[in-house]
Amino acid sequence: MKKINWGIIGCGDVTELKSGPSFGKVKNSSLVAVMRRDAEKAKDYAQRHHVPKWYNDAAALINDPEINAVYIATPPSSHEEYALAAIDAGKPVYVEKPMALNFTSAIKMKNAAAEKNIKLVIAHYRREQPYFKKIKQLLDEKSIGEVRFARLDFYRKLLSVEDLALPKNSWRVDTSVAGGGLFHDLAPHQLDLMLYFFGVPERVSGFSANQSRQYNADDIVSGNLIFKSDVLFSGLWCFNADSQNERDCCEICGSEGKLSFSVFGQQKLSVTKNRENEIIFFKPLKHVQQPMIEKVVEYFLDEAPNPCNAGDGAEVMRIMDKFTGI
Repeated sequence: MKKINWGIIGCGDVTELKSGPSFGKVKNSSLVAVMRRDAEKAKDYAQRHHVPKWYNDAAALINDPEINAVYIATPPSSHEEYALAAIDAGKPVYVEKPMALNFTSAIKMKNAAAEKNIKLVIAHYRREQPYFKKIKQLLDEKSIGEVRFARLDFYRKLLSVEDLALPKNSWRVDTSVAGGGLFHDLAPHQLDLMLYFFGVPERVSGFSANQSRQYNADDIVSGNLIFKSDVLFSGLWCFNADSQNERDCCEICGSEGKLSFSVFGQQKLSVTKNRENEIIFFKPLKHVQQPMIEKVVEYFLDEAPNPCNAGDGAEVMRIMDKFTGI
């Protein structure tokens, strides 16, 4: 294989800017076909993005002989089905986060890929962004000494009835489609960063509740991790906060200082050490997944290691299941 010819299953909002255009901008990569169950929307996407082929049937795309890799960008409820189909067809897979509806489903995907020796990557793409790679570098260099703990606070205002009426929001709080509520939609990025920084945790505990009763999924979650290095992580996710109290902050505290940053907000890293504070700004990326897709292409071409393997993707699912009692 000298070039990756991609097919996208689920050419929805996430592929418009975040990921889709990158497949044609990365070296040794091209976007050959897209699929969406709504034929008119699939055709429209293909025409707007100058993609040669479009389908409204996933099996047809997977079995297209010109396609040698599949990107799954549908809601989580169909990740397992489409991933297993692509794996059975012998084609490597790049699948959106969260990896699946739950840990059990994620393990099925992981095992199927391993049994058939097919490459599988999970789209925890923040790992490859310069912003988070800098944080990882500072931690590895012990710029703040030995890490003691990490604390994450993520608060968002409650979705209104009008918000929930929009299709782009409603599926995210439908447990049968998303696995959970907004926690399942957003926390995978945050939790994967903790794995990226500190490795796999030894112990996991947490609680969740549906306080507002605005939808069926839990809207507040707390969780704790302890890693082999004895680093402790604690997180609180609240999706029914007052709009004036919205917050997106992660602090990593060490024996000699701390790092402060947001995961979804402005890419601004605060480094505090010896009572001095340095602020490092990063330029926003036009296509946030492009650095990850570059690494995925290299991995599929046997030129680099897996940037986020199925084991890590499944571990994120295990942690979320533990936090929410699934």
